Amino acid sequence: MLINRIEIYRLSIPMEPFVIATGTMDYAQNTCVKIYTDSGLEGTGECSAFPMIVGETQDTCIVLAKEFAKLWKGKDPLKIDDRMGELDLFIAGNTTIKSAFEMALFDLAAKHANLPLYKFLEGAVREITTDITVGISSAEEMATKALAFKENGAEILKVKLGKQPADDIERIKAIRKAVGFDIPIRIDANQGWSFEQAIEALQGMEAYKIQFCEQPMRTYNDHLLPQLRTETIIPIMADESVYSHHDADRICRTDACDYINIKFSKSGGIRKALKIQNVASQYGVHCMIGGMLESRLALTAKVHFAYAAPNVKFFDMDTCMIGHLEDPVQGGVQFDGYKIVLPEAIGIGASIKESFLQQCEKWEL
Repeated sequence: MLINRIEIYRLSIPMEPFVIATGTMDYAQNTCVKIYTDSGLEGTGECSAFPMIVGETQDTCIVLAKEFAKLWKGKDPLKIDDRMGELDLFIAGNTTIKSAFEMALFDLAAKHANLPLYKFLEGAVREITTDITVGISSAEEMATKALAFKENGAEILKVKLGKQPADDIERIKAIRKAVGFDIPIRIDANQGWSFEQAIEALQGMEAYKIQFCEQPMRTYNDHLLPQLRTETIIPIMADESVYSHHDADRICRTDACDYINIKFSKSGGIRKALKIQNVASQYGVHCMIGGMLESRLALTAKVHFAYAAPNVKFFDMDTCMIGHLEDPVQGGVQFDGYKIVLPEAIGIGASIKESFLQQCEKWEL
């Protein structure tokens, strides 16, 4: 089986403005890759560029996608390590667009094996409940939003913070007053605090029963994470501090975190994400599977991964629930409230609707 053509789509999904500590997104900057073979099988992948986190834009993803497609023409898609090795030799980093190409290869490989992707990865079905994210705004607005989520059946809240500590403490105080203490709250500062601010914020929130805090400081402060952990009872989750299994080993070896957040956009895809959770498990550090602003296509791939990654204990899989104004996906995971249900299907089991793709800018190589 050989690759005979690759299609690349600018998959822009309109959405309500979404605010985090490092910026605002008003549409999902996604890219779709479809790999076709001479056997008639095809594989589909998707990535979501988040410039202020990973340093890639939709445009950089598309430029590189065209270069990657040239490298792979006429080659065997089942040799996943070889194909991805070619991309790593071609250019360093750029893990977001690489993850889309790898996802398409795994879709193809699982279809070739006539298996759902999670079975191809030797995983097993388990129950998954996602959190739901409250973006940054005023304390009152965030409390109102959090209460609405709870009344709608949300079981876990994730709250974006990372502004002035006193204001962030007031945000959490208002949310707890609105929703009570019977629903877990996890917070994400998106690198927004300095070391001193992180101490002030986390100590000020200890009374509000916080499950954990994601990425309190910039990655250049990673050496301060072990000390920060001694200053607060709130567990620390490393996100932007961990892109690879090498990062995971460094962070875990220095007792710099309690948990790790895995994202395909950071790791470069499923293979390296599995390596991260394997390394973390050796240190007794549990992981979360998160994301950027992916559609249900990449979300479905993440569920397959989670089924094959037993050390992943937390699920931040609400990317298409937090403001996407259109769902371009057919098949794939479905939501039963905030529980995620994966239908039994071959490969990833999801694709982008042709009617949506016809509206997208397209390149074929």
